Amino acid sequence: MRLRFAPSPTGQLHVGNARTALFNWLLARGSGGTFILRIEDTDAERSTRESEGGIVRDLRWLGLNWDEGPDVGGAHGPYRQSERLHLYQSYAKELLGADKAYYCFCTTAQLDAERQEAVAAGRPARYSGTCRRISRDQAAARIAGGERPAIRFRVPEEGDIVFSDAVRGDVRFHADVIGDPIILRAEGPPAYNFAVVVDDALMAVTHVIRGEDHISNTPRQILLYEALGFTPPTFAHLSLVMGPDHSPLSKRHGATSVAEFRSKGYLPEALVNYLALIGWSPREAGGSDDELVPIDELARRFSLDRVGHSAGVFDEEKLAWANRHYLKIADPVRLAELSLPYFNDAGVRMTPNDAGTAFLAFAMSMASASVDRLSQVPARLALLFDYDAATALSDPRVREEMGAEGARSVVTALAEELALAPRLDRERFRAVANQVKARTGQKGKALFHPIRLALTGRAEGPELDLAVPAIDRGADLPASAGIPRVLGCRERAAAFAQALEEQ
Repeated sequence: MRLRFAPSPTGQLHVGNARTALFNWLLARGSGGTFILRIEDTDAERSTRESEGGIVRDLRWLGLNWDEGPDVGGAHGPYRQSERLHLYQSYAKELLGADKAYYCFCTTAQLDAERQEAVAAGRPARYSGTCRRISRDQAAARIAGGERPAIRFRVPEEGDIVFSDAVRGDVRFHADVIGDPIILRAEGPPAYNFAVVVDDALMAVTHVIRGEDHISNTPRQILLYEALGFTPPTFAHLSLVMGPDHSPLSKRHGATSVAEFRSKGYLPEALVNYLALIGWSPREAGGSDDELVPIDELARRFSLDRVGHSAGVFDEEKLAWANRHYLKIADPVRLAELSLPYFNDAGVRMTPNDAGTAFLAFAMSMASASVDRLSQVPARLALLFDYDAATALSDPRVREEMGAEGARSVVTALAEELALAPRLDRERFRAVANQVKARTGQKGKALFHPIRLALTGRAEGPELDLAVPAIDRGADLPASAGIPRVLGCRERAAAFAQALEEQ
């Protein structure tokens, strides 16, 4: 099998197009086939290399590597349409020579008027064939006179065009509703329906998976394949990706591009896995019901016969659910490195070396199981870098909790025990907590809430078994680690006890 993804570099990669790329990639990889990246950049006014670069980065971030493409080459290149114009011109001339195409001299104004008249009369807005009867000699004379015509494909005047869609079954169009499409514009660039046929045929594409908005293009393309002597590929048209209100996913629904979800802190494996679930089920007969599986396993399971017809809804809450799963199982060092931009955006400046990165990775256990996205990590770990006893005690909730019976005695005992203790790991912390319990007689919430307030400055947060070792590990870091100063538990307890006395 040979499959392709052919984006237009006119903006960011939309998640709907990313799903199309993913389905093509999954089928190619699962079948041992070839995946091709082709850039459809004949819209010179809107296409940019910057946009192309962004699409390439997003695809690589998602893990959708390709076997042939503009940056890796291949036997069927070039892989940018702007570098293939000579091919389109050659095949257009071939159709002209076979009387399967003709020159069209209609102006834009004429075509617009014709279209408006058809719509007003309730007829299909199709080209009427005004130039269809112009002879070759007449066309040559007009061209010699300075006119610049487009080239139109001559569609059969009657008959049905039928194709078998791998998702939707047989689809039928009657020729009389199609009209003669432009294949080469007067300015020179090819029309989409012509260029895509030439490219897919010359690149030996066997399967075309694309959005259902292309169904109406398919009969024109099939006729062009046949006119040029090419065998059409197998077509599979996917339902569109919708927003929660069941309208096409757009900016009014929030983030829509891969780059936006990446910047929000989603992991690529989560986005890939979730996109695969929109319109397709990875569940195998008699197999596991688990929908969260690695991309290689998705490829092994993927088949077009389990792609649904109904529109899929993009639900960011379900994406967050998938992301939570992958955050929990991700390498902590990787999460630490990926979180750095979010710390810096939050004003926690850091440039960690290996020791600093190892510390952040150690601290990730406080965040990875309790956040939806990497962008939420700095807030979850803020207790490491932002501690001030006086500020904590200015919080009405903290003051209220410290007013509970026995709370002050717990803080006093904690400060005294920590003054003589080494830096805490989990076991030493538990030993200190038991010593404070023995001295004060407090237990449960009455014991651990005052300890939490004294050591974190917050009434809520990660488990103390996770937070305390991270605090003291950070306190021992040298400045060269590139991590902001972390005040240790001993110093925090002493400062909190002092602040209590001064109230």
